[in-house]
Amino acid sequence: MNNLKKIGVIDVSGPILITGHTGFKGTWLTLLLDKLGIEWAGISLPAQKTSLYKLIQGKKKGKEYFLDIRDYDKLKRAITDIKPRFVVHLAAQSLVLDSYKNPKLTFETNVMGTLNLLDLVAKKDYVHKIVIATTDKVYKDKGNNASFIESDPLGGKDPYSWSKIGAEAVVGAWQQLSMLHNTAKIIAVRAGNVIGGGDQSLDRLLPDLVKGFMNNSEVFIRNPKSTRPWQHVLDPLHGYLLLLNTPITGNAYNFSTNSKSLEVKRVVEIARNSWGSSPKIIFGEELSQFESRSLSVNAKKAIKELNWRSHWSQEEAIVATIQWWKSVASQDQTAFEACFQQIEELLNEL
Repeated sequence: MNNLKKIGVIDVSGPILITGHTGFKGTWLTLLLDKLGIEWAGISLPAQKTSLYKLIQGKKKGKEYFLDIRDYDKLKRAITDIKPRFVVHLAAQSLVLDSYKNPKLTFETNVMGTLNLLDLVAKKDYVHKIVIATTDKVYKDKGNNASFIESDPLGGKDPYSWSKIGAEAVVGAWQQLSMLHNTAKIIAVRAGNVIGGGDQSLDRLLPDLVKGFMNNSEVFIRNPKSTRPWQHVLDPLHGYLLLLNTPITGNAYNFSTNSKSLEVKRVVEIARNSWGSSPKIIFGEELSQFESRSLSVNAKKAIKELNWRSHWSQEEAIVATIQWWKSVASQDQTAFEACFQQIEELLNEL
């Protein structure tokens, strides 16, 4: 119970529904909730064979439903069965480069999937709060390297970010409906670039580096001068849980590091030094047509209203990610043990 009081979730009498619970962030969230003794249920596509979910198979305690959130009828049956008190929506097509390859799937999943969910849960009298994860990439690039705040205008750079802006439009519409009908509070959350042990997504910086380190193979790094607000996966997840049990008036919250965003090239250096040796790193040309050059997000609203803060600095988050992989690769720890060690580190600091 002490941990529940620390993290702010102290009044959960029904399950927390997590969509996308087999994904990277979703799996970490299920482990965090298990550690806290909080009931959860998950809705997701089946996990990929190389995912963190598969690495910790059999260690989770929640009830699981495997379906596509684009399937309205199946989603309705699962939600009726679960009857969640809280909802954390993480299910998404979240890869920028994949959004160029298959924009239709990206929009169907990120926009229509969010619409389906909100249409089914927002008016349920047993649902109290709904947290919808979009992205820090929804903000319109001002070209001045300023940190984005929640009230800044939205504007996309790629099909992925535009699809998340579409999801934000759905959220905005249902927020108005919830005020009109006095139903569940709906909050959009926008997190910085999330990193951590177990992420094996394609075309992501840390996973690509780890694969190169483990296989002693060349690693191609795009956009070496681009900057991003890197943060450990547990930091925004902690913020999402604080939102569930904190009286708030805001409709959107940023969760991001409070320090200047690091260049990709600097992240590579920190990761290489933490691993201790590395294969050849090949830095490519800038690909500005695919992604924004710089990105910085201001999280002062969450700090002030939720008493939230980042436990790991950007540098510490990078090192923690690399050390997680080193420990698991050397079999010093299982993936489950490595996750729980970092969860305990977070909880001990709260």
